Amino acid sequence: MTNVPRSPLRALLLAALLLLAVAPAAAAQAGARPGDWVQLFDGRDLDGWIVKTHHHEVGEDTLRTFRVEDGIIKVRYDRYGDFNDQFSHLFYHEPFSYYLLAVEYRFASPHAPGAPSYTDLNSGVMIHSQDPRTILKEQDWPISVEVQFLAGLPDGKPRPTGNMCSPGTDVVYNGRVDPRHCINSSSKTYKPGDWVRVEALVLGDSVVKHIVDGDTVLVYTKPQMGGGVATGYDPALWHPGQPLKSGYVALQSEGQPVEFRKVELLNLEGCTDRKASNYRGYYLKSNPASCVYSGSRP
Repeated sequence: MTNVPRSPLRALLLAALLLLAVAPAAAAQAGARPGDWVQLFDGRDLDGWIVKTHHHEVGEDTLRTFRVEDGIIKVRYDRYGDFNDQFSHLFYHEPFSYYLLAVEYRFASPHAPGAPSYTDLNSGVMIHSQDPRTILKEQDWPISVEVQFLAGLPDGKPRPTGNMCSPGTDVVYNGRVDPRHCINSSSKTYKPGDWVRVEALVLGDSVVKHIVDGDTVLVYTKPQMGGGVATGYDPALWHPGQPLKSGYVALQSEGQPVEFRKVELLNLEGCTDRKASNYRGYYLKSNPASCVYSGSRP
C-alpha cells in the first residue's frame, strides 16, 4: 500500500479516529445493564464453541486441548505426545463486528514438550478471524488479528502483554501499514500465574484498542488481510488489502498451558431507535433489523 502524504486534514482524521477509540469502552461499560454482556463462556461447558487444530479437521477434538474444569477453560497437552505444531484454536460460533471483548486469563505449566520456544508463556485471543469452517486441515493459523498474551520469563526482561500479532493480516499503526508481525503494547510485565483481564474494543474495520487491567496499552486502525505468517489457507479466501469488518473470536493454544475464567462480550451493534424496547445508548453501529417494539412499528 502506498503511504498517503501527511496533511493537516489527514492528521485531524487520524486524531478523530484515536479519540473515537478512547471514549466508547468506558461509556459502553457505564451504560450497559447487567444482562447486556454476552457470556461467551458460561462456566459449565463448551457448547457454542468450535475447535480447529493444525493437522486435524474442523471440530475434531481427540486431543481435548480445551476442557472445562472447576468452572474454567483449561488448555492442556497431556494427550499430545509429539507436539508436531498442533496449534489449536477454540472459536465462538457467532461472528461480531462492533464490540468490547473481555478475557480473563492466567498461565499454568508445564510447557508442552516439543512446542517451539517462542510459545513459552505465550497465548492469546484472535479477533476478526475467518470462519473456522473455512480453515483447511493443514492451515496453521487462522487469518485473523491476535491480541497476544505473554508473561515474564526467568531472564527478568520486560515482556508486555496485550500485544498485536497479525497472522495473514496487516494493521495501520502510527499512520501507516506496519510491516511487523507483532507490535508490543505499553503494558507492564505480569508474572506466570497472575490473573489478567484484557479487553479489546473492536470497531469494525476502523479502530481497535487493547486494554489491560483498565489501562489502554495499544491502539491501531484498519485491520485488513495482508502480511504473511499464516500458511495452508484456501487461496480463494485470500484478498490482500481487504478490510476486516467483522469476524470470529477464538481462544489460542500454542504450547503453553493457559486458563480462561471469563470470556464475555458487549455487542456495540444494535437498535438505535429510542422507541424500541431493546434500544441501548452505547450502540455505535445501527442495526434496524434488530429492533423490538411492544406494539406495531410506527
